[in-house]
Amino acid sequence: NTSAEIQILQSRMVLGHAVDRLGQENIIRPVTMPIIGDYVVRQGIQRPDFPIMLPYISDYVLSSGIPQPSFMQRQPYVWGGENLEVARFVLAEHRRSHVVVVERDSEERYRVMLNEQHIGDGHIGQLHTFLDGEMELLIDEFNAAPGAQFRLAKRNRNGDIRSLGGRLQIAEVGGGRGSSTGVLRLSMTGPDTQEIVRSLDAVADTFLTQNVERQSAQAEQSLVFLEEQTPELRHQLTTAEERLNRYRAELDSVDLSSEAQAAVQRYIDIERRINELEFQEAELAQRYTTSHPSYQTLLRQKRHLQAEKTQLNNRVNELPTAQQEVLRLTRDVEVTQAIYVNVLNKVQELQVAKAGTIGNVRIIDRAEIRGMVAPQQSRITVLATLLGATLAVGLVLLRALFKRGVETPDQIESAGMPVYATIPLSNQQQRLARRVKRWKNKRNTGQDIVVGVLAERDPTDSAVEAIRGLRTSLHFAMLEGRNHRLMISGPSPGVGKSFVSINLAAVAAQAGMRVLLIDADLRKGQNHHAFRLRSEQGLADYLAKQLELDDIIKETSIDNLSLITRGMVPPNPSELLMQPRFTEALVQLDKRYDLIILDTPPVLAVTDASVVGKHCETSLLVARFEKNPIREIQAAKRRLENNGFDVQGVILNAIERKAATASSHYGYCYYNYR
Repeated sequence: NTSAEIQILQSRMVLGHAVDRLGQENIIRPVTMPIIGDYVVRQGIQRPDFPIMLPYISDYVLSSGIPQPSFMQRQPYVWGGENLEVARFVLAEHRRSHVVVVERDSEERYRVMLNEQHIGDGHIGQLHTFLDGEMELLIDEFNAAPGAQFRLAKRNRNGDIRSLGGRLQIAEVGGGRGSSTGVLRLSMTGPDTQEIVRSLDAVADTFLTQNVERQSAQAEQSLVFLEEQTPELRHQLTTAEERLNRYRAELDSVDLSSEAQAAVQRYIDIERRINELEFQEAELAQRYTTSHPSYQTLLRQKRHLQAEKTQLNNRVNELPTAQQEVLRLTRDVEVTQAIYVNVLNKVQELQVAKAGTIGNVRIIDRAEIRGMVAPQQSRITVLATLLGATLAVGLVLLRALFKRGVETPDQIESAGMPVYATIPLSNQQQRLARRVKRWKNKRNTGQDIVVGVLAERDPTDSAVEAIRGLRTSLHFAMLEGRNHRLMISGPSPGVGKSFVSINLAAVAAQAGMRVLLIDADLRKGQNHHAFRLRSEQGLADYLAKQLELDDIIKETSIDNLSLITRGMVPPNPSELLMQPRFTEALVQLDKRYDLIILDTPPVLAVTDASVVGKHCETSLLVARFEKNPIREIQAAKRRLENNGFDVQGVILNAIERKAATASSHYGYCYYNYR
């Protein structure tokens, strides 16, 4: 019955023995990278060798204590060709569900962790105990880079049986329309081809072995019964022979008559027959009840022989006493010997029958790998192409639908705000900016750190040329002003106000002006990075009355350009900026410098720009191309005007070349002039 055989193959009896046959008590799993990690290990992709210093990380960044990017740090991930061989791994019974992490350390050592807690170190090739003797570990081989981790666990037999049964697929080959070939195909899928082959062979071998055992079960049971009887029969025979010899020695010699000898022979035959019937009864009792016709026939034969045996005993009782005793002892010896020989013959017959049992199942073909069934690369390629094209089109449409940032100066001027400059996006500036990861409140956040000044690194860059034009416009606009202070802010973060402030200060200093750049963003100011200076001893420290004015002015690598950094990060930046000490400092600095540029936080984020702007003759807003909607720029302008001062104009920053259309008369006509 094919259906019955399939059910047996899927039973816990077969799967359990198959799991035991595999004999894998330990689970060793590498810690792999998300998404692609399993593929990397399976394909044997080697770990790349990262240099200690990558070209885009400057000496300053490393010397300033900024954390290295995560891909340069020691990682727990395992790559292709790295492996762990465990010779002994023992866990106490109450810890068998725990997962132990083993991490490769330097040289021949490793670290052991449980529940993310370090529980000890070990040496490769030596047996170590951990957890007060509740864990033993002997690692034979550990080929991996320092930091690579493997997970160790003890197998759960029930879980392995469920897993094997869930992956095992059984189907009948051929057949149809009510016919059955009786040929079954076992198949399995998984990432480990060798494990699949071993599992399928183990299931097939277990099923074959149990089928043979089932066919030879009756012979096995009879053999066990007879082997249990053999020692007792041997003892009975020896005892009977000793009693007969001892009795004859006592009476010198006693001969049996021919009638007595015939009675003895008949008695032996009856006992042998009764013994055979008892063996048959033991076999029938395993299959039938006592009311079965075959069982009743056997009982009738047994009763008939017992009656004949009783008659023989009565005839023997009529003989002389000496002959009766000799006959009885001789009968015991002959009967016991006959039974013993018969049992030995039966044992040999059953052993031959058991060894010759082949069962009614055979394995036609062993397991083999037929090729990769997943992933189907051709289908994935087609689907990925279609999906990529769909997403690309959708992204373009969504971007066009939701893109509301200004693209041309005309949009700003039509809202009643003059545009002082349009600054193109600089590729060189992009290379100066680096994303540095920081950790705060267990969340990964970051800030754009600019190392270097574009006007100093590449004075001929088109963005620098545009900033020089801004310098000229501001020079004439501020001639009649009551002071030389310029506030530069923006509606939101990330518009490039610090970039404009730093490079405007640089080009003004290069023109011979005495320039002071003040980082008035007391919360997140990063201008000190551009000049490779530290933020300590800055504006916040002066306003908190911890330092004097001369103590916070720092000279930069650019002649005529000085810098006041933000200083410590205070809990109340706006309140510090409202103190008279800030006003007094600006008055003193007016006498020393031709131009003071104050870089403030975003207008719509905090009120700091509104406080600083009251002290400045000129205020400019920086808007970023395709980032700031016109309504956002207008809202920032209104907020500043509501605090009692005007915004003179807007700087449109990071314009991309696609924006240089005929309608934009602020185009690139002079940016690339040499």
